[in-house]
Amino acid sequence: MAWPESGQWCLYLIECINGAWYAGISNALAARYSAHAAGRGARYTRANPPRQLLGWRPYPDRASASRAEAAIKKLPKGQKMAFLRADDGAGKKS
Repeated sequence: MAWPESGQWCLYLIECINGAWYAGISNALAARYSAHAAGRGARYTRANPPRQLLGWRPYPDRASASRAEAAIKKLPKGQKMAFLRADDGAGKKS
């Protein structure tokens, strides 16, 4: 899976070792994922380290990425990948 360009805001989805999916946003996804994996990321991923990056979706700015993060967190697990891959003009997917 290719990483987004640095500076490109994106919504990402991580599968944690406990089987849960963690959603977040970043404009430096490779560095953010490395931080999660090293135990320096969010509190949740410090307790439940990532198993793999499931995918990401680009957004034009932080505000739209934040709105997407809020929306994906309200969805049941079975609908999160479809949301991540939906083509609504947001751009290239993972």
